[in-house]
Amino acid sequence: MFQWMVCDHYEEMSRQAAQIVARQIQQKPDSVIGFATGSTPLGLYQELVRMYHNKEVSFERIQTFNLDEYVGLAKDHPQSYYRFMWDHLFGQVGIQESQIHFPSGIFQDAKQACEEYEIQLQRIGAIDLQILGIGANGHIGFNEPSDVFVMGTHIVQLTERTIEANARFFQDKSEVPRQAITMGIGNIMKARHILLLANDESKAEAVQSLFSGVVDPRVPASILQLHPNVSVLVTSEVAYLLKDLPFTRNIG
Repeated sequence: MFQWMVCDHYEEMSRQAAQIVARQIQQKPDSVIGFATGSTPLGLYQELVRMYHNKEVSFERIQTFNLDEYVGLAKDHPQSYYRFMWDHLFGQVGIQESQIHFPSGIFQDAKQACEEYEIQLQRIGAIDLQILGIGANGHIGFNEPSDVFVMGTHIVQLTERTIEANARFFQDKSEVPRQAITMGIGNIMKARHILLLANDESKAEAVQSLFSGVVDPRVPASILQLHPNVSVLVTSEVAYLLKDLPFTRNIG
């Protein structure tokens, strides 16, 4: 079931998303939160930092699980997703390293690295709230378009479109890793509540797939239509293809 909301601008989307995350933690202080990286959730994380400093929310007891990591980047690498999360959220809100769970981008045995993260995910049972962005090609996490949905943690070859999109975070496109380790579709779908954010016009067609009625692994995000509890926040730049759909002004 989808609840979705069109926000006038990015700042409003970020505030609304932060309220959803904070409410989850306030209702269940030991929540397991799944986090995403990239430019889309940056405003959300800035707002959570503000709320933390205003004593509106505490992260003292939560556990965090991140969707993915670049293969070949150690967690202290400036462009690693671990470093991203530490710089933009974890390190600013009192989250301890013992609370943080990440797939490892450095390993000798890919199968073992995937199995180790899969075991951690299985131990917690289900993520309470999973934050997602969405790629222009419909990828969620680093689950790229494919002929099948891959259920568990796995290594993925990044598409040229994804590499080009992520090149802005590196000095040169050639520095962008070609592989990532990512939660699978099954891991994401086990989350009790999914919060998907989109604020770029290039994501409009991918977001439209959420309402198409067609589930297709070539558009990975389309599987979210089968999830019972998804909140979608988009800006008006994204919503132009959704104008004929009724939308919620307040997501509760």
